Formats: sequence, C-alpha cells, structure tokens
Amino acid sequence: MTNIFRILAVVSSLTISAAARAQAPQLPATDVPAADIQKFLDGLPPSAVSDLPIRVVDVGGYKVGLYGVLRPKSTKQEAILHRTKVTEVYYMLDGAGTLVTGGTLVAPTRETTGLTGVSVRADRIDGGVSRRMTKGDVVIIPGGTPHWWSQLDGDIRYLIVRPDPEAKQTLK
Repeated sequence: MTNIFRILAVVSSLTISAAARAQAPQLPATDVPAADIQKFLDGLPPSAVSDLPIRVVDVGGYKVGLYGVLRPKSTKQEAILHRTKVTEVYYMLDGAGTLVTGGTLVAPTRETTGLTGVSVRADRIDGGVSRRMTKGDVVIIPGGTPHWWSQLDGDIRYLIVRPDPEAKQTLK
C-alpha cells in the first residue's frame, strides 16, 4: 500500500485549493479501461523503445498524461534528464530491471525535444540511487531528475503518469 500512498501524495500536491475548486466549473472524470490500455500496449512496435500517450487530459490549469511504454532489452537504454517541471510516475506492468535516479549524466551527448520539452541524453549516470523494479512497483521521478534503466532482465512494459503544471503535453 505504500506505493498507493506515494501516488496519492503526488496527485494531492498538484490539486488546486478548495476555494479555487469551488469557483471553477467541475471537470468530468476520464476513464481509461484496462482493455484500452492492453490494446494500446499490444500495438507498440516490439523492437524499439516506445513512450507514447494513451490519454492527455486538461484538468483545469494543467494537464495530466497517461503514457504506455515498452522497453525491449535488445535496445540501448540511454540515461536522460528532462528539462521540465513535469513529474513522471512509473507503474511497472511487466518485466523487471534496475532503474537509477539522480546522480550525474556522464558525457551528455545530445539534446532532443519531445513529450516533456528538452531532454539531455547520455550513455550512463554516475552516482544516483539504484532500485530493482518489478511488476506492481511505483517510482515517482521529479522533473529535472536524471534517470536510466541500467539493466533489464528482459523486455519491460510500464505506464507513466505525467502531471504537467506547464500544460504543454498534447495527444499526438
């Protein structure tokens, strides 16, 4: 249950005050059925890293995105740092591996622009915290925190929830 409490803490920290909610019109809830998630994940290409939006919802002043990710073991796992305020909440669905967060990117090689703005990539991270991630595990990665899958046991699939206070995410 600890992981559930972590998720709730992130979500509650992003909500607007009770007074502001009382003045703003209510927004509808968005359902994402398990069957839709499974169909989306099954449609991802099996030989490339995929990180694609399932749903991006405007929740009144900011957006929240739900993304499906497939990381084949056979592909290069780059370390990355997103230059953004967008937090990423990973929920492991299948597979296992070692995720490193924090530390320093070693010899950053390039910047790219993507889902969360500008990102810096490298082959690895020095320092940081390593953790074993398996099915059902959750990790919360604040924006601007380097992260890297340093080792995969096999292919992994996970969901990412991205609360976006800058409201830049779009459904492509």
